[in-house]
Amino acid sequence: MCPASSSSSSSTTNVMHTKKPKASRADPILASLSKNALRMSDVQLLHGPHWLNDAILNFYFAYLEEIKYKSNTDFLFVTPEMSQCMLYMDDKELHGLLVSQHQVLRKPFLFIAVNDSQSRERGGAHWSLVVASRPDKSFFHFDSYGGSNTSSSMELVNNIKDVLDMQHARFRGMRCLQQSNDYDCGIHVICMADQITDYVNRYDSVDGVQPLHQDVIKAKRNQLIKLVTTLGQHI
Repeated sequence: MCPASSSSSSSTTNVMHTKKPKASRADPILASLSKNALRMSDVQLLHGPHWLNDAILNFYFAYLEEIKYKSNTDFLFVTPEMSQCMLYMDDKELHGLLVSQHQVLRKPFLFIAVNDSQSRERGGAHWSLVVASRPDKSFFHFDSYGGSNTSSSMELVNNIKDVLDMQHARFRGMRCLQQSNDYDCGIHVICMADQITDYVNRYDSVDGVQPLHQDVIKAKRNQLIKLVTTLGQHI
């Protein structure tokens, strides 16, 4: 497994209203989307055999939401910082965040990055992906490390399913490519999010999506570095 986070999560009441990160000469911001910034220290994790921190997953999910699928109102991408807070919110707080702020009842598909931290703060040792699909009446769980994140994912699903009006949806552990090392769970989550969104765009369903190929995993770090370089030109 791989450490899931290296920066603290926002408080439960201000998940989407964090202050814009300040620039630092020692660790400059290389790219920024909305309130999700990547610093040099974050991007350096992409260059070697390192686990990905929450900043990278937050940034990539923001990229999917704000750029790649900006015109697709069927999708909601839930960042790790947001999902970690959701685990500890009551129904009133969840309603304010998901229904009032993000119109989740109008979203057929939610892509949720989950880690196995047992607190509101940073931590955890593994990332996985939950996809809530209204058309399939299911919560699909994709875990690249033998289902080790099933308990955390089910706990999150149980906390949010009433607010999502998906009380009767099934929780389904899905077959997916397993990581060949102990640090690539974050890369697997990013690649699975890519593949599943592409599939859903064509078929309006998650059912039937095929496992990733190992070559996709191997190529993703360089692709992410190029993406950060491209987006960084707009800072």
